[in-house]
Amino acid sequence: MIVKAIAIIVLAYLIGAIPSGLIVVKIANGKDVRMIESGRTGGTNAMRAAGWFAGVMTGALDIVKGVSSGWIVSWIMPGNAWMQVLAALFVIIGHNYSIFLLERDASGRVCLRGGAGGASCFGGAIALYPLSGLIIFPLSAAIFIFVGYASLTTMSVAFLATVIFIVRAITGASPWAYVVYGVGAQVLLIWALRPNIMRLMNGTERLVGLRARLKKVRLERKPLESIKENS
Repeated sequence: MIVKAIAIIVLAYLIGAIPSGLIVVKIANGKDVRMIESGRTGGTNAMRAAGWFAGVMTGALDIVKGVSSGWIVSWIMPGNAWMQVLAALFVIIGHNYSIFLLERDASGRVCLRGGAGGASCFGGAIALYPLSGLIIFPLSAAIFIFVGYASLTTMSVAFLATVIFIVRAITGASPWAYVVYGVGAQVLLIWALRPNIMRLMNGTERLVGLRARLKKVRLERKPLESIKENS
């Protein structure tokens, strides 16, 4: 059993570590997504580096990585709730800290690059309870569009998953182990997004979605309004 558990964890980590965004952006326009904006390899940064299609493709592939955690466990240790949770969490860890993106930072320290884990977290929630996607996706999309912060959208995925699994555990529909997945995923996402949280606190986090569009329109109108006032 120990050997099987180790095999699941290693496979889940390695699948999570596949840098989807790096591959998609490199194919799309030859750029290195790690050199763009946040330097992360997730869907949001892939979108900045190579457009909406690259962002969507990266997000979809990262979701599949999370979903694959369920396939791994059903293949090696079917029906083991705790291994399902561990596999899903290790996919996120692999995504955020990829062994395939090993490098040295500016101070010479060895580090592992990756994403923030939102899409992989979403995929992991689907692996544990497929219908959770029908709740998490529209609510997270609404946060992205109307609240306008990609980092909050990412963190909302784990939060919503936790709420869903708490409700299901209380009603006896799923094991309490799944709640541990939601909480663990939330910790991993918050840790990965520490710089974004600091920017949220001081009001400098970059806007996305509808709020970003409205802000752009307001900025474009200001010069025209000033010209009218001076004419």
